[in-house]
Amino acid sequence: MTALEQKFLQLSWKLHPDNFVNASEQERELSLKPSSELNDAYRTLRDPVGRVEYLLGIEGARKEGEHKQQAPPELLEEVFDLNESLDELRDAKSSGGDLAALKSRLEAAEKSFQEKLGEVDAQLQAASREWDAALEADSITRKKVMAKLNDLLNRRSYIRNLLASVQKELV
Repeated sequence: MTALEQKFLQLSWKLHPDNFVNASEQERELSLKPSSELNDAYRTLRDPVGRVEYLLGIEGARKEGEHKQQAPPELLEEVFDLNESLDELRDAKSSGGDLAALKSRLEAAEKSFQEKLGEVDAQLQAASREWDAALEADSITRKKVMAKLNDLLNRRSYIRNLLASVQKELV
């Protein structure tokens, strides 16, 4: 990340529109595009999730949504409990039932899934470092790391969808 930031600052200074103040109107307008593209690229590459999505995309290995999302096996029981709690809360909202206990359960589930999201993000960063180390490796190794990254992104997406469902109901 340090090398990325240094390269960004170097190129940013070189491409900055202020360096083209004395240039023609056309040259000034043309200078805006590379500067804007550089800023977009830097934003993507410094975000761990965005970086992995981009890298898998250019490798042609991103498979999000290729299959119906399924709960990761180790989360099946928690997902079942969560869905049950969400259904109970929806029923209680429509029937005017007691919401306090149900909301408390959902808040605990939300906290648990936030922690799981943090764990997946940490695993994603570790796998991203594996990818960096595998750049010079054989294609089999690279494919294994890409599959791992893809699985982690899909797991992250699944957990984020669960969190969104909980947050929607807690409002």
